[in-house]
Amino acid sequence: MTVGQRMRLRRRELGLTLEDVAIATETSKQTVQRYESGVIANIPRARLEAIAAVLRVPPAELLGWSEPTHALPHSELMPLSRRAVPLLGAIACGEPILAEEEFCGYELAGGDVDADFCLRAKGDSMIGARIEDGDIVFVRRQESVENGEIAVVIIDDEATLKRVYYDRTGEKLILTPENPRYAPLSFEGEELSRIKILGRAVALQSPLR
Repeated sequence: MTVGQRMRLRRRELGLTLEDVAIATETSKQTVQRYESGVIANIPRARLEAIAAVLRVPPAELLGWSEPTHALPHSELMPLSRRAVPLLGAIACGEPILAEEEFCGYELAGGDVDADFCLRAKGDSMIGARIEDGDIVFVRRQESVENGEIAVVIIDDEATLKRVYYDRTGEKLILTPENPRYAPLSFEGEELSRIKILGRAVALQSPLR
């Protein structure tokens, strides 16, 4: 079996499209197709490593130098729908950080995840919601959220991830962490003009720990 054939087999096992792999590795769909068909036999090392990361296997496995560690009986294979979501830097789970929207690549999410972008969590203020440092938080852009939902919030020019609460009059907003070490942030009256909700957290992706 060739490198390209192993790539195609693994891609199909994960339910990924050629476009998914192309976007995640910053190349073209046609190039990935040429890799899989063998038209391009000598894949650059950096590109092979990037493709292996998307396919969640070591590069040596694609090269045929090691035995598959992910193999399942054919009857147990279940294709999964995936889509690439833009990763736009980090979001503070603690003290707010400068809100610089910087494109950092793509992360793969389930096809049913309705997200416009994702951010890497930084800090520990949301550990009670199972959001830990280094996790990927998927966000849907919207200007308001329901009471108690977790949102990406801009305070002046700084961004933070917190649970949002409103008082009964709607004239006071409280950003609440999920860690007792951190105090809630409260805004009311003219202070509300400093606040902008960028979107609601809709999904979480955590590395194995």
